[in-house]
Amino acid sequence: MTVAPPAVAPVPVSAGRRAAGVAAAILCGVALAAQTRINGELAVRIDDGIAAAVVSFGSGLLLLAVLVPAMPAGRRGLRRLREALRGGGLRPVQLLGGACGAFLVASQGLTVATLGVAVFIVAVVAGQSTSGLLVDHAGAGPAGRQPVTAARIGGSVLTVLAVLLSVADRLGHPGTLVLALLPLAAGVGIAWQQAVNGHVRAVSGSAMVAGFVNFTAGTVVLLVALAVDLAVRGRPDALPADWWLYTGGPIGIVFIALGAAVVRYTGVLLLGLGMIAGQVTGAVALDLLVPASAGRPAGTTLAGAALTLVAVLIAVLPARRRR
Repeated sequence: MTVAPPAVAPVPVSAGRRAAGVAAAILCGVALAAQTRINGELAVRIDDGIAAAVVSFGSGLLLLAVLVPAMPAGRRGLRRLREALRGGGLRPVQLLGGACGAFLVASQGLTVATLGVAVFIVAVVAGQSTSGLLVDHAGAGPAGRQPVTAARIGGSVLTVLAVLLSVADRLGHPGTLVLALLPLAAGVGIAWQQAVNGHVRAVSGSAMVAGFVNFTAGTVVLLVALAVDLAVRGRPDALPADWWLYTGGPIGIVFIALGAAVVRYTGVLLLGLGMIAGQVTGAVALDLLVPASAGRPAGTTLAGAALTLVAVLIAVLPARRRR
C-alpha cells in the first residue's frame, strides 16, 4: 500500500501536549462507548442496524452542514481544503476516512445487542491497537513516522490478550465469536480513519471541517448500504419517540473532531490507546449499570478491561519519559 505523504511536516511535541492529547483521547473513548450503546439500542427498536447507522451519521452530517458554513473558521477551512486538493497537498483518498467510521457505526447496530458493549469495545480494540501500530510505523498520520518500540509492541500485544480474556466466557458460542469479527475489522479501519482525518484537520485548520468531511463520506456509504438493506429486508420499524436515541450523531461529532485535532500530537497508536482507556471504562460501566440483552459483563470481561488499561500505561508512560 502506498502511503500518502504528510499534509504538513511533523513538529516536535512537548510532553505536556502529548499528555493533554492522550487525556482528550480518553474523553473520545468515553463518547464512543456511549454512542455504541445508543446506536445499538436504536437498532433494536427499529430492527435494522443499517438504518440506525444512517440515522446516526445523517444527523451528525446535517448538524455540521449548518454549523460549518455558518462559522468563519469553517468557511476558511473549506477554502483551504479545496486549495490543498488542487495543489496536491491532500489526496482524494484521504477524504474517505468516514467510510471506516460508517462501518464502525453499522457494526454497532448489528452486533451490540448480542455481544454487549464491553465485548464489542474490546473487539474493536484488538483491531485498532494493531492497526495503529502499523499506521504509525508507515508514517501515514500527520505526526509522521513513529518508531516501533518494545513498549508499543508490548502494549498492542497485551491489548489483544485482553480481548481474548474478555471473550473467554463466550467460547462456547461460536456464532457470537464470528459476530465479533465485525467490530474487529471496524477497529482496523479506525486507525486509518484517524490518520487521514488528522491530515484533513491539518490542511483545513478546522476540526469541524474534518468532521464534516468524515460524516459526508460515511453517510454516502451508509445510504448505499441502506438501499441494499431495504431491497433485501424491507422497511425498518417505525422510529421511536425517545429523544436520546438520536444523540449518536452529535456525540460522533465530538470524538471525530477532537480526535482529528489531537492526533498530530499523539500519533495514531497513542490516540487509539487513549481512546481504548475511555472505551473500556465507559463500556463496562454501561454494561454494569444498564445491561444489554447480553447481560452484565462476566468476570473475565472485567479482567480483560483491566488488562487493556495496563496495556495503555505500558505504551504511554515510556513515551512520556523519553521526552
